[in-house]
Amino acid sequence: MDLELVKMKVCMVGEAAVGKTSLVRRFVLDIFNEAYAATLGARVTKRELHFQGLEVDKHVRVDMTLWDIMGERFVRDELRESYLLGAQAVIAVADIARPSTLDALSVWVDWVRNAVGDVPVVYAVNKIDLLPELMKRPNDAEIESLFGMKDVFWFYTSAKSGQGVEDVFTAVAKQVLAEVLDYQIQRIPKGIQTSPDVPDMPRGPLGS
Repeated sequence: MDLELVKMKVCMVGEAAVGKTSLVRRFVLDIFNEAYAATLGARVTKRELHFQGLEVDKHVRVDMTLWDIMGERFVRDELRESYLLGAQAVIAVADIARPSTLDALSVWVDWVRNAVGDVPVVYAVNKIDLLPELMKRPNDAEIESLFGMKDVFWFYTSAKSGQGVEDVFTAVAKQVLAEVLDYQIQRIPKGIQTSPDVPDMPRGPLGS
C-alpha cells in the first residue's frame, strides 16, 4: 500500500471560553481539565490522522496542525495575517449554554474567509454535556437556522466526555482531502493503523 502525506493547517475560531482549547486537548491528548485558562495569543498543536482509499490501494496520512487563537475580538486584526496564513479549513466553536456565541460564529467565519477565501468550515456546538442543566434547550432546526443553511457540517461536542470530538476533526480533514485527492477515502480507526512501506511526496502549502 502506497503512502500519501497531506499536511493540513486548521484554525479554531469562536468566542472566549467556548472550549476551543479543550476540544484540541481532547483530540490530541485525550484529556480534559475543568479549570479554565484563557489562551494568550495563539497556540499550535499537531496530530496525525490516517485514511485509506476506498477503490485504490492508498494510505493517506494527514499531518494536521491546529491553530488555536484567543477568543477576544480585539486580537482579530492583530493576529489575522500570522494566524490565518495558509489555513485550509476552520473549526468554528460555540457554547450551547451561551446562545450569543452561536450568533457570533458568522462574524468569525467572515473574518476567516475575508482573509483566505472560501475554505471549508465545520461547526462544533460544544459543551453538550451541560444540556440537562439548561432551562431552554436549542433544537437542531434553531441551530441550523443560525448557520444559515441546511447542508452545513456541524456536530454536538463535549470536550469533557469526548462526544463528537473525533467526528469534528475527521469531518474537517475529509473536506480538505476531497479538494486535494482524486479518490475517495475512509478513516482508519485509532489502534489499527498500519505503516506503509513506500513514502510519497507531501501535498499542501505546509509541505513546501
